[in-house]
Amino acid sequence: MMQDLLEFIKKLQSDKRFTSFDEVATKQGIVLKILSLLEWDPFDIDEIQPEYARGDKRVDFSLRSNNSNKAFIVVEKVEKNLKNCREQLMDFAVKEGVKIAVLTNGLTWWFFSPHLGHDSEEKNFLKIQINEQKPDQITQSFLEYLSKGSVVSGKAAESAENIYQAKQKATLIKEHLPNAWQEIMKEPEKWLVDIVVTVTEGLCGYKPDKETVKNFLSSDTAIKLNISPSMKPEPPSKPQEKKSVQEFYTGKPIHAFTFKEKKYMVKSWKDMLLKVCELMNAEHKDKFEFLINLSGQEKGAFSKDKDRILISEKIPGTDIYVNVDLTPKATLALCYEVISAFGYKESDLSIEAE
Repeated sequence: MMQDLLEFIKKLQSDKRFTSFDEVATKQGIVLKILSLLEWDPFDIDEIQPEYARGDKRVDFSLRSNNSNKAFIVVEKVEKNLKNCREQLMDFAVKEGVKIAVLTNGLTWWFFSPHLGHDSEEKNFLKIQINEQKPDQITQSFLEYLSKGSVVSGKAAESAENIYQAKQKATLIKEHLPNAWQEIMKEPEKWLVDIVVTVTEGLCGYKPDKETVKNFLSSDTAIKLNISPSMKPEPPSKPQEKKSVQEFYTGKPIHAFTFKEKKYMVKSWKDMLLKVCELMNAEHKDKFEFLINLSGQEKGAFSKDKDRILISEKIPGTDIYVNVDLTPKATLALCYEVISAFGYKESDLSIEAE
């Protein structure tokens, strides 16, 4: 199944005739073909019911099992913009209790979890761009979210919900980090006590009571160690802008970079970004996933879900993907941001470009 689907995806990418298909040809020549390769039977209306409708609502295909709708698909002609069709599909799917809804023009596929989120953007958990993504990546996405086995078993809906929850978690963390920092700055001594309690327990296995810690922080020992309960933590330093440096390298091929006085040979700016990330993971493996919530210039540059980034590559030694569709200027800016996130200075990284 996987190999046949992969070959058809490659055909879609290479054969320009598909780009001129109207709606009827898209249904027959692309959508039903893909569904058949995903083990749905296009000749069995108990599995694929065409023109499924209730009242004034309709979808082009309902994927069914045991007389129950499992997924809805709406098909438009290839060149049509899909945005105008989303809300009606979402409403119908919710009313019918369908947990996977798909909107496609044959070459673009949008997957939704209709019962999750507040608007269609939040509900949209996956986008497949046939002409822009790698064939094996596209094939894996179809298998995971639209194959008969995944849809009927509920695994597709479960995976979609996991993506939604992860996205919501990341969003909430980003929203509340500034508030958390403000709370700490209001009462730094309170949080310092909690930190010392936790670290002490981690070091010796015994948890001191807060009164003991407070007494220590006001003691002569603490003063000698330059500790004060009223000390205020400094706000996290922001990476200094390197506009002039970044612009200097625009349009220039890179052949090497030096980090912490060690030189690394690379063939491209993309290679440098991947190598810098690989070095950070090697030195800070326990904190490396922090990059997923990086909120600087290249917000959303990192993700565990490869489908969240249009053109990405996996960072060696991790399960995290990074956006590699960047200009030299943006690549260098992201590298500075990455090393700064782990406490390094921008001066620790130098570039050799022609």
